[in-house]
Amino acid sequence: MFIDIHAHAYRISVPFVTQFPTAEQVLERYDAAGIERGCLLPVVNPEIYLPQANEDILEMVEKYPDRFIPFCNIDPRAMTNSCDAPLDRLLRYYKDKGCKGVGEIMPNLSIGDPLVQNLFKHAEAVGLPVTCDGSDRIGGDFGLYDEPGLTLFEHSLQRFPKLDFIGHGPTIWAEIAPLETPARRKTAFTPGGEQVGWIPPCTPVTQEGVLQKLLRQYGNFYGELSDAFIALDRDHDYGPKFLTEFQDRLFFGTDFCCVGMPFRTQELLLDWRAKGKISEEVFQKIARENARKYFQL
Repeated sequence: MFIDIHAHAYRISVPFVTQFPTAEQVLERYDAAGIERGCLLPVVNPEIYLPQANEDILEMVEKYPDRFIPFCNIDPRAMTNSCDAPLDRLLRYYKDKGCKGVGEIMPNLSIGDPLVQNLFKHAEAVGLPVTCDGSDRIGGDFGLYDEPGLTLFEHSLQRFPKLDFIGHGPTIWAEIAPLETPARRKTAFTPGGEQVGWIPPCTPVTQEGVLQKLLRQYGNFYGELSDAFIALDRDHDYGPKFLTEFQDRLFFGTDFCCVGMPFRTQELLLDWRAKGKISEEVFQKIARENARKYFQL
């Protein structure tokens, strides 16, 4: 069985941009995929999706307490849109309601923006980990902007050593090897919102990237595998070695955000276990045990 640390659900789904599943549709898929429970991450940033309330997530968890784990989410522009906004008031409130983390944080601001750094500061003070999505541009996208090489992310790891960052998104996982071109970190969008032009890295990993160096150097950096399929699948010899080395720092996730989407990372983990490319111990840690221990389930 798996524990999913990254999923989405809407109380009432809106049928455009992305048709998010309802709680019941998430559970139906979980039952079919052998996922025992999952973290629900609210969407509050308006760049591409319609925002939802943290209370919607809490309501779903109250209805299905044995299957869902709540995260809360705060737009860093909330409570005065300033770099000294008292966001800890909101974070403490939701932590007291049972929330286990903050995210998915994805406003289209720089990671180094004082507003974002303020959110990180308060999450660290309250004791909640953060899950962020990333972008390679400002404007025409969602997600926190960072430079090739994750410079701004590394500075955040340094500034907030007691804040756990759960790495997520294509801009993180593209850094498993040196970038062929920076634009390969993420897809582009047309003015109408269509995804175009993405040629994700797919060559074997012959040289380590920034990702591994950051995982080794910073104990507050963890990896979440929902967007890791391309990074792992590009090299079936190196991928299992990566999972084995970082077996204590990786979590299974689906980023379930659209009815019918495949869980490709789950399929890859099961395949590599069946073929003996990863051990049963490595598989169990990543599939569920790391999450069970980290979130004290």
